[in-house]
Amino acid sequence: MKLLTKSLIPAAAAALLLTGALATAAPAAAADCPSGHFCAWEHTDFDGQRANWSGDDDWWESWIADEDSSWANHGISGPGIPDHVKVYSGAHQGGHMTICLAPGQEVGYSAAANDDGDSHTWAMSC
Repeated sequence: MKLLTKSLIPAAAAALLLTGALATAAPAAAADCPSGHFCAWEHTDFDGQRANWSGDDDWWESWIADEDSSWANHGISGPGIPDHVKVYSGAHQGGHMTICLAPGQEVGYSAAANDDGDSHTWAMSC
């Protein structure tokens, strides 16, 4: 019995280490948004159809307007470059700001901004 116990302990420890390493090795999925762009998806967690822009848009296309549920800012940062994205509830940056994303920020869902975007602008800060 002692021989069996001694041989099982290293095997069990190795199994725990292996499963622990596998669990921590898997990185979180990043949003599929081109470099230099702001992206919005029609569903949460970057799912469904994606719209992406490299500049301002005063009036979003009808299929994404008021249908946005997740967002990613993959804009380019640098001195004097507007790299934050402000999303507005109305066309021509009207209404209220629904969400503002810093450079590199990805938001899989926001109850305050869900299905409320109609336009956006690149800005120096939020």
